[in-house]
Amino acid sequence: MDILAQVLDRVRLGGTLLFHFELGHPWNLALPARPYALFHYLSRGSATLALELGQEIQMTEGDFVVITRGEPHVFYSDRRAKPLQIVDLDRSSARLGVVRHGGRAKPLSTMICGNFTVSRPSFSSVLEMLPPVLLLKPTADGGWLEAILRRMVSESALERPGQRVALSRLTEVLFVEVLRSWIASLSPGQGGWLGAISDPHIGPALKLIHENPERPWTLSDLGHRVGLGRSVFSARFTKLVGQSMHRYVIERRMAEAAFLLETSDESIARIASQVGYETAAAFSKLFHRHHGMSPGRYRTSQRLDGHQGQPHGSEANVSD
Repeated sequence: MDILAQVLDRVRLGGTLLFHFELGHPWNLALPARPYALFHYLSRGSATLALELGQEIQMTEGDFVVITRGEPHVFYSDRRAKPLQIVDLDRSSARLGVVRHGGRAKPLSTMICGNFTVSRPSFSSVLEMLPPVLLLKPTADGGWLEAILRRMVSESALERPGQRVALSRLTEVLFVEVLRSWIASLSPGQGGWLGAISDPHIGPALKLIHENPERPWTLSDLGHRVGLGRSVFSARFTKLVGQSMHRYVIERRMAEAAFLLETSDESIARIASQVGYETAAAFSKLFHRHHGMSPGRYRTSQRLDGHQGQPHGSEANVSD
């Protein structure tokens, strides 16, 4: 089992492009808080990214940044320039167009902006592993980033059948590549379970848990299967994943149960058994503690949300 593929396959990951900026010095862009992750690719020039808590990041050509929690942020070439307020990101509108802003002086900058959207709570465990701001610098094999984004820009330029689905799929590929690059940059002990996937002992243990979350896993059993003693395995698991094996198994079971409640018509008792609980009562109590509502209410609420559909970002109404 490819753990990352399994998780991403279940979360309804999507997204789209929002803006294609052409910026002449001096310029300043202010983006409000959003309920999803935003990404920005600086395809030309340079910029300063400033976040609400005072953090500043200097960006150069080829940099790709993800604001994983959607917090307010500002981009500028000159902080003193009057900011263009991007306040209407969700307005349904025509196809993506180029937004020109700023003065006429060099250096000129171009930036592609979009969002990542998810609609299942199990994905939050992935987002929570990422830092609030994820910056990827250009690499020797970084041509994939430019290629995907340019394809998204060309897809957005012409209104054709299936455009929304095509953009969502391209965004999904983009996010997977971003995750791969981030995981590759991690040091041991960073990134929670995402970083631990590549560990020769803990990676196989995580795979076993994901393949059979219903099993009554013990430290001795899992440790033996991956070639470590109980105490060494316990310490290594907690250090690399960031939580105990017992806690991870419970979270995995609760994520699996949430997925089954949303996607199947199995009874709650049957789902309880599938995720390792002998009685529906014991399962329901733990599920409520973890998700804040009963299994039945969770199933109803998720299906209502699904029928209402998900909002899709598009071009905003902005001007110089």
